Amino acid sequence: MTHLSIRRFRNLESQELDLPPEGVALVGENAQGKSNFLEAIYYLETFRSFRGARDDQLIAFGEEVFRVAGRLTSPDASEPAVEVAAAFQRKGRKKKVTVDGAEPERLSDGLGRLAAVIFSPSDVAIVNEGPSERRRFLDIVLSLNVPGYLRSLQTYRQALQQRNAALKDGRSSAVVSVWDEPLVRSGAEVTAERARWIESVSEEFTGYYTEVSGGQSAVPTYKPSVDTDRPTDAGAAADAYRDGLAAVADRERRMGTTVVGPHRDEVTFAIEGDRDLDVRDYGSGGQRRTAALALRLVEASTIRAARGQEPIVLMDDVFAELDEGRSERILQLIEREETGQVILTVPKESDVKVRRDALPRWGIRDGRILT
Repeated sequence: MTHLSIRRFRNLESQELDLPPEGVALVGENAQGKSNFLEAIYYLETFRSFRGARDDQLIAFGEEVFRVAGRLTSPDASEPAVEVAAAFQRKGRKKKVTVDGAEPERLSDGLGRLAAVIFSPSDVAIVNEGPSERRRFLDIVLSLNVPGYLRSLQTYRQALQQRNAALKDGRSSAVVSVWDEPLVRSGAEVTAERARWIESVSEEFTGYYTEVSGGQSAVPTYKPSVDTDRPTDAGAAADAYRDGLAAVADRERRMGTTVVGPHRDEVTFAIEGDRDLDVRDYGSGGQRRTAALALRLVEASTIRAARGQEPIVLMDDVFAELDEGRSERILQLIEREETGQVILTVPKESDVKVRRDALPRWGIRDGRILT
């Protein structure tokens, strides 16, 4: 990214910023807007807040609209830069995305132009919280990097919504079953892609986890909500979902909701040892943070493989909650990995660890970025 334009986003002053090709270290005290700066940048990747905030919560107090825009260079030096912009208007809750000034046919067509991965202390929630956090992580990574995944996911969600509405309203079995086949087909595609990704990055995840932890290893596993030993096979997953729906039909009637499908699937991280223990249930805070870091590192690797370019690395005071040993090991690992721009935030200059001599320093005070 060579240029960033910010208008009325959170507490940030409206500014035009030219970003150095190597990146930048944003140094400032807490509550000045450092995380908001990274949030504005990452918004151009997914058109949503990485912190889970609603779009209307991103508008500056007393304002009606926010806008962020970035000029992005292509990995092919012969291609011109592209401007991606996103704006949201409080009245009518209208979101507008443009690529070089033109609105894409679908919002999803503008996704993933930034090729960015964000590391944040809040990433530990992916491991700490319930299965929905891990499914959300998978859905974002795969929607941005696997062609066709987002369409399958959207089709599944639409079918699930209609089927749940029919169940909740007490409609007849014939009406409910109208949605079974679209649910099964799209759900099987979602499950298969998720399971394939977990399987494909498992060895890499374990390698990262082992290096950061100092020797201990952990393994990710995808666990569908139905009984199948071939979750990576969409056909086998579809058969399992059909059988699963038939088996729980009475239960769904009583509960008024669909109880099997990818919206109930899970990802676990087993610490390898005498007993394979789930990191979420039995791991220490350091082990859970290590698992979250390993996930972000395989996300960066996925971007590199899928898009043929080095990811922009956004780091939000990422070493703050790691012990010294893990901090040093993750630092060595990140320095060794091939990455593009690095944009990081820290409370004081001595906390700049990644590319410490290469990154220009910017400051921030009350939302104004000082270059």
